[in-house]
Amino acid sequence: MSRLQGRKALVTGAASGIGAATVARLLADGATVLACDISSEGMAGTINHVANLADPQAIAVLAAAAESQLGGLDILVNNAGVCPVGTLEDLTDDQWQFGLDVNLLAPARLAKACLSLLKDSSTGRVINTGSILSRYGDAGLGAYAASKHAILGFTRSLAMELGPFGITVNCVQPGCIVTGMTRGMLENGAAAEYYRDKSALKRLGQPEDIADVIAFLASDDARFITGQGIIADGGVMTHS
Repeated sequence: MSRLQGRKALVTGAASGIGAATVARLLADGATVLACDISSEGMAGTINHVANLADPQAIAVLAAAAESQLGGLDILVNNAGVCPVGTLEDLTDDQWQFGLDVNLLAPARLAKACLSLLKDSSTGRVINTGSILSRYGDAGLGAYAASKHAILGFTRSLAMELGPFGITVNCVQPGCIVTGMTRGMLENGAAAEYYRDKSALKRLGQPEDIADVIAFLASDDARFITGQGIIADGGVMTHS
């Protein structure tokens, strides 16, 4: 396939899981990809960049790399994320802040830093990775759910701001996907069975299941879709 031939993409959280699968899919579709993660291990973009996205200065450097090394930007995939775990009683302010810094402020800061590049593109796309917890909640995941609710709200507002420039902004909301973030939980056979049984498709999600949705949203096929939170969870939440 070559539906993204000539397009320039930036993917964060690109060293593993959904991010690595997204990089692979965008490359297969013909895009040039600047991959970014906190470690270089596992990154396989056209260009690889190491950055801690909780640091605003690192985001400025990353946006500059998109301009100098990619020569522009058509597709921004804000995929990097963290999952603070703990009850309200146990969570510290630092845990709350870290979750917000990476899951909400980094996407906002990076979109702002890349805004002029996206406006210069005739096919500008911003794709944020949310979660089914952008819409629901669960015990012990208050900080995570709050940040993921926030990224969906940010997506909808940014879509209205950038629509006049022809830029679409959407949020993918994965369910239980087998990644480094979930692997510890899923090693418990009961947890894996629980999510498998809840799925209408009777299987756990794989990173490629989400990467394909992201690639679709990056393409011309999704040119009239913006401001949306697209749940991709194998039907888990249809009966919740």
